[in-house]
Amino acid sequence: MRVGLFIPCYIDDFYPDVALSTLNILQLNGCKVEYPTNQKCCGQPFINNGLVSDAKYFANHFIDTFIDYDYIVGPTSSCIGAVKYRYEGIVTDNRYKDIQPKVYELCEFLYDVIGVDNLKPFPSYKGKVGLHNSCHSIRELKLANPSELNISHYSKIKSVLQKVPDIEIVEASKDECCGFGGTFSIDEVAVSAKMGRDRVD
Repeated sequence: MRVGLFIPCYIDDFYPDVALSTLNILQLNGCKVEYPTNQKCCGQPFINNGLVSDAKYFANHFIDTFIDYDYIVGPTSSCIGAVKYRYEGIVTDNRYKDIQPKVYELCEFLYDVIGVDNLKPFPSYKGKVGLHNSCHSIRELKLANPSELNISHYSKIKSVLQKVPDIEIVEASKDECCGFGGTFSIDEVAVSAKMGRDRVD
């Protein structure tokens, strides 16, 4: 399968090792991965701030860049959620309906498309890992169930992580926002920082 690797701006700028790890995991699991060098921001910051004309430019560029791939995979819940659900009403390109079902967050792709039981062995990691389910991963992409709902627990993210030998996964007792929320952390610095400290604790 031919996969277009989508790397969001903040990972490109601050965490390039995440991009390289994403590439390695996809290739390890038999994907033919291509990284389109003309990709840009998905437009989420513009959507969140009501800048529709700017968002439309980035949305159309995303569609032009990735339309021909079998799948589009990125290590980000919020940007993937924006592409999957928030281009509605912004773009008029009929190809948007074709691209929506092909866009996946990395763990979602590994779980739903590759199949968690079909994953190639991950390298061992002897250590404790804290699992934070982001708001977008839970409430938009449905990668795990929200802790406030009285339903059977599931987590695609945890199921994928459990395939790493020797890993110890630690989860918080409930899901709470980390306080980032994109531009929320800029507009409401004090509140955002307090929420972040609470989550770290």
